[in-house]
Amino acid sequence: GVLRKGATGKALTTDITSEMGYEYLRDFIDYGSPGGMPNWGTSGLLSGPDVELMANYLPNEPPVPPEWGMADIKGSWIVSVPVDERPTKQMNDLDLENLFSVTLRDTGELALIEGDSKTIHTIIKTGYAVHISRMSASGRYLFAIGRDARVNLIDLWMDPPTNVAEIKVGMEARSVETSKMKGWEDKYAIAGAYWPPQYVIMDGDTLEPLKVVSTRGMTVDTQEYHPEPRVAAIVASHYNPEFVVNVKETGKVLMVNYSDLENLKVTTINAERFLHDGGFDSTGRYFLVAANARNTIAVVDTKDDVLVALIEVGTTPHPGRGANFVHPEHGPVWATSHLGDETIALIGTDPVGHPDQAWKMVESIDGQGGGSLFIKTHPNSTNLWVDTPLNPEAEVASSVAVFDINNLGAEYDVIPIGEMSGISEGVRRVVQGEYNKDGTEVWFSVWNSKSQESAIVVIDDATRSLKAVIRDPRLITPTGKFNAYNTQNDV
Repeated sequence: GVLRKGATGKALTTDITSEMGYEYLRDFIDYGSPGGMPNWGTSGLLSGPDVELMANYLPNEPPVPPEWGMADIKGSWIVSVPVDERPTKQMNDLDLENLFSVTLRDTGELALIEGDSKTIHTIIKTGYAVHISRMSASGRYLFAIGRDARVNLIDLWMDPPTNVAEIKVGMEARSVETSKMKGWEDKYAIAGAYWPPQYVIMDGDTLEPLKVVSTRGMTVDTQEYHPEPRVAAIVASHYNPEFVVNVKETGKVLMVNYSDLENLKVTTINAERFLHDGGFDSTGRYFLVAANARNTIAVVDTKDDVLVALIEVGTTPHPGRGANFVHPEHGPVWATSHLGDETIALIGTDPVGHPDQAWKMVESIDGQGGGSLFIKTHPNSTNLWVDTPLNPEAEVASSVAVFDINNLGAEYDVIPIGEMSGISEGVRRVVQGEYNKDGTEVWFSVWNSKSQESAIVVIDDATRSLKAVIRDPRLITPTGKFNAYNTQNDV
């Protein structure tokens, strides 16, 4: 966080950094750590002088940035294409359900890539380092949010797809979502900020800001005040007109009821610090979120708005949205990989059919190593893919492990995605497998520094063999990829 009090990573307040000293900080930044700290220097992401500058900076007190309230938010709001000037039908020939929205992290852009032709259709300017792309319930609009807290609303019906509205909800952010409850589809959107710690509810068609709510408050464990409880993952409930807002530093899950914004009703569920990423179980009722610095998965029932369980897993779980599949012995499970160790944790998610396994870690299997960010499968696949982009070993960071779901005890295969890309320079970090709509292909980003070539590698899921490599000079630091259909339907 901006105040350096720690969450996924340890605190870097000045009492700690002064004791570490310059040489320790320089080497730590340069080489990284097995716990998930990237090797910023040796990977080429930061130059030698940059590493030295950061090592000298950290023993100084961090400046507290200014607030960003409703007046600032409204001042940043732009509607470039009013609703009544937008098309009434799709004006392009894109297969929107198999379209991929790809983050070009360091250029502040999204590349829209056609799933069949695997070519870039258009590139759209967005905020910096887009963290996620989210589809509207209708499948027409794409919401994107950058780390600079800029939200873009993209109309996929236009030719070419175009930004129609944008807004800045703070100074740093990472989460955006649209309402999904039946009868409330796309009426509202919500974005959560890291700084200031707050969330903003907006009109779903225009991004007009309607409500801004601070998340500052007491932690769930010591009940002490925290000045910077950042908003992490946000998802939309399918059972109530609510957004599920996860607050990192306080460890609270907020069920924000949007049916009456003037008299906002928020149900607070005490979970565990420090909440980060998560996803639904296969039924869409239960939300599983990683309290990653506490090595815990919290399970929230979005129908009854209660905490179901806190489950201890491996070191620093980082599931993305996790992976749902049917285990041959334990029935339906949800899986997470870890930043801090090589394990993959499987949690039972079927309280009716498999009550003895429900909300427990029923199995832990070993993968390649720590530094994993995403785990992925698909209802039409028997493969479980696990990346390791933040592992300090270049060979591990540039490959992925794939397991046979029906035989998890067997040795996993290592797929050398970085080598398959044909790129020889850089660390070639391989990140975030994403399936196409029908589950026959899985796409991986080969993520190099801004000055080096990057690519997307497409693997045939059935044979685990190379199907295509997307190399284009416009693919600068591709990271997250979001298939429109899978994102819209929480697949």
